[in-house]
Amino acid sequence: MSSHTKQPQVRRRRVFYIPGYDPIHPRRYRELYRREGQVQAGISGYEIAISPKSGEGLFGWHVHSRQDGAEVEVDCEVLVWSDIVRDSMSNSIPATYLQLFRTAWIYIGSGALWRLMRLRKGPVIAALYPVGMLIGQLAIALAVAWGLIMLLWNLAGWLGVVPACLIAYALLRWFRKIDNRLFAYYLMHDYAYSATWKGAVPAQLKKRLSEFTVRIHRALESDVDEVLVVGHSSGAHLGVISLANLLRVHGLSDGGPRLAFLTLGQVTPMVSFLPEARDLRSDLKFLSTQSNFTWVDVSAPGDGCAFALCDPVSVSGVATDQKRWPLVLSAAFTQTLSAERWQELRWRFFRLHFQYLCAFDRPGVYDYFRITAGPLTLGQRFAGRAPSKSRIDHPVSKFRSVRS
Repeated sequence: MSSHTKQPQVRRRRVFYIPGYDPIHPRRYRELYRREGQVQAGISGYEIAISPKSGEGLFGWHVHSRQDGAEVEVDCEVLVWSDIVRDSMSNSIPATYLQLFRTAWIYIGSGALWRLMRLRKGPVIAALYPVGMLIGQLAIALAVAWGLIMLLWNLAGWLGVVPACLIAYALLRWFRKIDNRLFAYYLMHDYAYSATWKGAVPAQLKKRLSEFTVRIHRALESDVDEVLVVGHSSGAHLGVISLANLLRVHGLSDGGPRLAFLTLGQVTPMVSFLPEARDLRSDLKFLSTQSNFTWVDVSAPGDGCAFALCDPVSVSGVATDQKRWPLVLSAAFTQTLSAERWQELRWRFFRLHFQYLCAFDRPGVYDYFRITAGPLTLGQRFAGRAPSKSRIDHPVSKFRSVRS
């Protein structure tokens, strides 16, 4: 029997998962958990079973797991904001190009882009990718239009301009149709969503985050042993806002469930480095000093879409002497994935960004299914562990003002 069982164990847990900027129905996360959980259980030698959710909530599932000689019951709930994402993506082709130039101007004009480049090149390249791809698509369409105009000029004169422009626009529509393979429009909408308000939280999202806070607070009033909030990608900084609001307003009662926060593949600097992100910077500063909960941040240099091993509090310039969190750790893809599996995934950038939620064939200290369905709290699992030596934890952001 593992020595883990000598510590106080979790028998019941509530898990709240906050997705990143994703328009797809949350059932994908249930199916991902089901599939990858079975794979990891087979590799690591424990049992895990998924069934329909047993409690309230819009979307979720129930987990029964046997690990290290203990049985654990878990209710997982996805905190949904995909409808807000879909609404923000409902733009015409001209509107998307307007977004492109406005977003580029905000990041370049504010100086945020140059500061972000001092962190990790991968996510900055990912941010520049849709700009280059969309400009390239426009250039191809204009070249086709110009070629057709030159071809038709002697035959129809100015009348040839109209069909040439229609064909060029049809080409742009085709590029958009195959964006499920190119991801240019998707990523452009993602970066534009935060840039539109220069880092401030839009009213619709702020209301939704307040609802998240209510859901998490109700769980903390139940008889579970741990409430674990998981924020992935953009969901990481949304979790920061929700939990900071919860702790400011309600605090944590003595003897209640333990509260834990796990951030995965975070992209927080893309927002916190913007001039109007005062609320987010305030929440980062506040949450980092709290002593009554646990915050672990996991990323990997192999994930080109995340600010890997960048302490989101410190690089945003709001760390104080009272800072306790987050504990920044590496998922170390090159070590926790076999050489064959790594070769298979290393150029699949978007798939790697979701690897934190998937099985590892050479699992190390990070195991998503032990964390969410195992008998140890997040604090117990990582107690005494030193942060990654490769982390970036010095202030980089130009904008460091917080809410007064």
